[in-house]
Amino acid sequence: MRVTVLGKSPSWPDAGGACSGYLIEQDGYALLLDCGGGAFGKLRAHYDYMALEAVLITHMHSDHFFDLVPFSYALTLSPRAAARDGADAGDGGARRPTLHLPPGGRSVLRAMLGAWSKEDLVESAFEVSEYDPAGGLTLGPLQARFCEVPHYTTTFAVQLRAGGASFTYGADTGPSPALVQFAHGSEMLMLEATLAEPEPGPRRGHLSAREAGELGSAAQARRLVLTHFSDELDVERMRAEGEAGFGTGVELAAEGAVYEL
Repeated sequence: MRVTVLGKSPSWPDAGGACSGYLIEQDGYALLLDCGGGAFGKLRAHYDYMALEAVLITHMHSDHFFDLVPFSYALTLSPRAAARDGADAGDGGARRPTLHLPPGGRSVLRAMLGAWSKEDLVESAFEVSEYDPAGGLTLGPLQARFCEVPHYTTTFAVQLRAGGASFTYGADTGPSPALVQFAHGSEMLMLEATLAEPEPGPRRGHLSAREAGELGSAAQARRLVLTHFSDELDVERMRAEGEAGFGTGVELAAEGAVYEL
């Protein structure tokens, strides 16, 4: 399994960067995991968007799904789309990538798009479905399962398995015993490290680097990658805090980084 970081920023992009987006490749199959602002342009530098099989969205915050809008325009209005549709007209139309949304995701997209565009823009570009978190998904050679995590809207961590490899992506999350259990023994665990310091108050939706390290240690992950952090943070402090929590070395996500599992 190959994981390419397209965007690792939090809800505001790094200078020249992009919000959450990760390209997952396995045995010729390609999946885009989250599609935040700027991620579609980064995808184009690494993979042919016309050949992408599927997109999977963890939650309906803009930094994780907003580039579905330009992606949809490219699939429906670009010169390549027009040429493709003309060539495939005799076959009943061109194949559309599958878009897997969390429960309620379709209505969020329709409400947003209906305010300033055609509400079915995304549905005209993708084969849209809402996944059942309890049932998991088969995505080509990848098996996906889900764990709800604490955030400010309904959010799911995702674990992808194929060929003996296991990759767990925590999405956006506060401290979570359920995620510790879900991610146990992952070959690679990717966790957000949005905060310089833990949030005050009982309601938590993000982690600090130290908390991410502690969660990774409790889950006994073999590798820990910190993501979803701003370039305005002190990255060396982040690394030190993450390693203090994890008990050994951690990796910091960077755009264009490739991880082989």
